[in-house]
Amino acid sequence: MKQQRAVAEAITINPDEKLNKITTVVLVILHIGAIAALFCFSWVNLAVAVFLYWLTVDLGISLGYHRLHTHRSYKIPRWLEYFFAVCGASTLEGGPIFWVATHRLHHQLSDKEGDPHSPRDGAWWAHVGWILTGESKHNNTRLMAKYAPDLAKYPFYVWLNNWHWVPVVVLAAVLLAIGGLPMMLWGVCLRVVVGLHATWLVNSATHMWGRRRFSTRDDSRNNWWVALMTFGEGWHNNHHAHPTSARHGLAWYEFDPSWIQIRFLQFLGIAKSVRVARHTDETLEKAA
Repeated sequence: MKQQRAVAEAITINPDEKLNKITTVVLVILHIGAIAALFCFSWVNLAVAVFLYWLTVDLGISLGYHRLHTHRSYKIPRWLEYFFAVCGASTLEGGPIFWVATHRLHHQLSDKEGDPHSPRDGAWWAHVGWILTGESKHNNTRLMAKYAPDLAKYPFYVWLNNWHWVPVVVLAAVLLAIGGLPMMLWGVCLRVVVGLHATWLVNSATHMWGRRRFSTRDDSRNNWWVALMTFGEGWHNNHHAHPTSARHGLAWYEFDPSWIQIRFLQFLGIAKSVRVARHTDETLEKAA
């Protein structure tokens, strides 16, 4: 536990520190680009943005960084793991080692001292303040690897963590070549901004608003509208009660698109060793 606290102190950013200029400038530019995208609407650009949102936020973050890389809720071939990781990096939420280490730390110290993004330190802090403040740890692979040694032993994950911004740059160049500036604004700026805020809402909103089915040691809650934006990640109290479960929406009415896709991969024989919380819809109805 002392080692975990030491790593937590090194990773966690102090709310009293100054803004990180590079991170802040990048986010401001992305938000300006997102607003500009609204003035050059087309159905093609919208379709591209929606497809890329599914590819990056769903496959990359929900199925990849979160349920696969962090919690090892299921197993898939290594090449598909790598593909999900590239999709995750394309959200601009950092490389796989950084993301996994931060989220594992969140579970170890959830809503306690050392949690990187707890609303107990303020809603704004939990949502985006922790990203904007202090020294960025995105590229400090050696430090973050202490919480993600299972990923750090693979050269691909180390490379992707160090160069996590490369997939976005390549994607931007491709979209610019195919559809010009409007498609790039929709497929990168607007899509990234919406994806960032959707994921940040899991850190902030689902620790403030919603229902608590399970009595966990933190403030996690089930929030249906965050779940809709994040392909099922909003069933956060369920997740904190059963962190290794590949299924987050544990009742029939808790829509969990990521779980449906994992089941489909399991049906095809691609996903194996799928972990699921041992609860039936009937027992959950009584608990609710």
